[in-house]
Amino acid sequence: MGIETADRPAADYPLGALLTEGKTKKIHQVEGNPELVVVVSKDDITAGDGAKHDLIADKGRLANQTACNVFRLLAACDIPIAFTAQTGDTTFVAPGCRMLPYEVVLRREAHGSFLKRNPHLAKGQLFPRLLTEFYLKTEGRRWKDHELTCDDPYMRYTDGEPSIALFDPARPLHGQEPFLELPVAEVFSEPEEWRHFAEMRRIAAKTFLVLEKAWQIEGRSLVDFKVEFGLDANDTLLLADVIDNDSWRVVEDGAYIDKQVYRDGGALDDVASKFRRVAELTGRFRLPRQRIVIWRGSPSDDVGMLVDAAQPHFPGEAVQVITCSAHKEPVAAAANLARITQEVPNSVLIAYIGRSNGAGPTLSATTTLPVITVPANVKDFPDDVWSSLRAPSKVPVLTVLEPSNAVLAALQILAARNPRIYAHVRADIEARMQNVVQV
Repeated sequence: MGIETADRPAADYPLGALLTEGKTKKIHQVEGNPELVVVVSKDDITAGDGAKHDLIADKGRLANQTACNVFRLLAACDIPIAFTAQTGDTTFVAPGCRMLPYEVVLRREAHGSFLKRNPHLAKGQLFPRLLTEFYLKTEGRRWKDHELTCDDPYMRYTDGEPSIALFDPARPLHGQEPFLELPVAEVFSEPEEWRHFAEMRRIAAKTFLVLEKAWQIEGRSLVDFKVEFGLDANDTLLLADVIDNDSWRVVEDGAYIDKQVYRDGGALDDVASKFRRVAELTGRFRLPRQRIVIWRGSPSDDVGMLVDAAQPHFPGEAVQVITCSAHKEPVAAAANLARITQEVPNSVLIAYIGRSNGAGPTLSATTTLPVITVPANVKDFPDDVWSSLRAPSKVPVLTVLEPSNAVLAALQILAARNPRIYAHVRADIEARMQNVVQV
């Protein structure tokens, strides 16, 4: 996708024709490059489909900085996004996209319009499994030749079905009949567009989980967000538009620090302060330097399954194999352990030891790294496991018999500070979860 890790000068992407202008941003063609656009954030802020409108000085810069901070993190997590580089205080460059007419909303908690549709739920009701909702993007309460009762109606659509049902998002869904059912041919404009829905759900969920952990690391809670998708010149589905402080609800000490403050009638100075704070906090979003170290006593200990399970989550050489007997070469083992601890302090060590399992506890006693020992010969010599389980005081070694579970345990430890790993581990858990509340 040509995503840059650093800012680029605006002169590299001269502004061409204005393609479209919305309430909070403008989209310009990049002069001389029909596949790229410049997204310009404005100082405008609106609510209620534009019924409420104000200007906040510096809001465009803060919104753009937040969006670019978010996109850099998403790019590092291999999420397909429409973002190339930040080019100025209020601008970034992105691949031009044919936007799909949907807002995709994911919810960890019940807030906003969701409570209007589900008045039986309390504000803040937690959903162990993310809820995904689709809304049809409309304007002027019209969709093509159809008059609508509201803009951006809530959609119900099952992949492959012949029609899409539309509901008023501000009324209780229970007992509400769809105010309009549209054949998919009147909504879809792309070939086999229905196939994109499953991928939009997957990308949106991964994006939410990445940002959920990024906000958790900063001591705040992401409770819901809205994203949009488009197709680039190669018909690749990309998460497009922007993700900024207009796009989500973030809670700090029980209070919103996002656009909801403006919707609720907050003073413009307070709104500006929240946007400034969020731009600063998202500037800290990044992936930490981490490592999984797999320690074996001899070359005959086959750790291939451990490496294969861990490697997809780390770039380059971040999965390291150390071959050193802590019993036969204690001095060398101590030196190796001190070195790897100093190089990447945010690491987890998996000790896969063949004959004597005491190496794991020995390593654990002399490092601050979490150590997980996997007795390699437990099936042939089950009594050996006691040398790992019955450890002396101040030896906090963890013992896991199944190698794949040992890698998963290491990933869970690292996921506490790593949005990319968290998104992978949590996505697998989410697939097994059920929400007990009726929605």
